[in-house]
Amino acid sequence: MLRSLWAVLRTVPCEGLTTTKANSLLFGAVKVSAACFNTRARYFGNSRSLLTMPEVNTDSLDEKQVQLLSEMCILIDENDEKIGADTKKNCHLNSNIDEGLLHRAFSVFLFNNEDKLLLQQRSDAKITFPGCFTNTCCSHPLHTPLEMEEQDAVGVRKAAQRRLKAELGIPMEQVLPDELTYLTRIHYKAQSDGIWGEHEIDYILFVQKEVELNPDPNEIKSHCYVSKEELKEMLNKAKNNEIKITPWFSLIAETFLFKWWDNLQNLKQFMDHGKIHRM
Repeated sequence: MLRSLWAVLRTVPCEGLTTTKANSLLFGAVKVSAACFNTRARYFGNSRSLLTMPEVNTDSLDEKQVQLLSEMCILIDENDEKIGADTKKNCHLNSNIDEGLLHRAFSVFLFNNEDKLLLQQRSDAKITFPGCFTNTCCSHPLHTPLEMEEQDAVGVRKAAQRRLKAELGIPMEQVLPDELTYLTRIHYKAQSDGIWGEHEIDYILFVQKEVELNPDPNEIKSHCYVSKEELKEMLNKAKNNEIKITPWFSLIAETFLFKWWDNLQNLKQFMDHGKIHRM
């Protein structure tokens, strides 16, 4: 019953959802609106069993990265509707992902004036997909009023600005939220190892600017600007297991990236905010 509780709660329709201090319930570290839980709990009769989250030993992990696991991510359903909040840790445990736990994320693609794409190699300290090459910046909006703003994905774009500063040291005034073009969303799931993984609806954000870089070595092992041809070479190397690339970046590169890249000055034709691409 407990193993299936969260998965079933997520699939039962919920109207009038809000998540506020005055109208929420806490199940372990999972914050779900009281109105939403009451609506969904009807399917359990009188049962009010609380969710139990698995205990995972993090002693062997990087201390700074472990601290970030307490951040609260935005829980969503498969239509990207907010249903509550949970810790970054719980959102990235495969045991919860297997039960359907899904959160909101973003991927930034930053190009310079030579139309080259800025890539990063994730540090070896990262808990998911360490040492993998990926797009410019990949992270999550937090469950805060500032980053939950829905209109025109303002909250997501503000979160991207924050993480560009935190990971790459890009001054916040050099990439403003309004300068990030929100193209579309993808929904994907991937395991990093036997314990950790990803299950996200990922907002794709593009920007072309010259920026100053001062990467945090705890976040980024290396970085480089690449041309289309150079990226294609990297993708081929990844297929031959010569380098590692994150699964979301690989999916985007194999499907949409190059046609978007060919049209950096005319991206509006690819803006599709109504569709979530299931990858």
